[in-house]
Amino acid sequence: MFNETVKKLRIEKRLTLRDFCAAVGLDPSNWSKVERGINPPPGDIKTLEKLAVFFELEGAAKLNFIDEAALQRNEIPADIAGNSVLQSALPAFFRAARGHELTPEELEKLSEDIKKLHTPDSLTQ
Repeated sequence: MFNETVKKLRIEKRLTLRDFCAAVGLDPSNWSKVERGINPPPGDIKTLEKLAVFFELEGAAKLNFIDEAALQRNEIPADIAGNSVLQSALPAFFRAARGHELTPEELEKLSEDIKKLHTPDSLTQ
């Protein structure tokens, strides 16, 4: 969960909540609620990017951080929501994740959609 991750990262930097908030320009009262899971994580990608830079997160760690924020808000990460190949594969993925059997055709379609993700031109769809 994002709230646990961000609190762990803050503590690893040996920062109090107030010191952290002062450094990144956040309200300590509201941020405390984020860390405790009472308020949802920020939805603004600029804020999440700023936090990722502050915590020196790069590559997969940065993407995971941003994804955790979206998932804790019960949202699909923006880069996935904007990808038509992924959008078309999500219903089959959700059925499979819930333990529902996919038809052979659905399984083949899901497999093809995943394979398309490994081609550079699929990322712009």
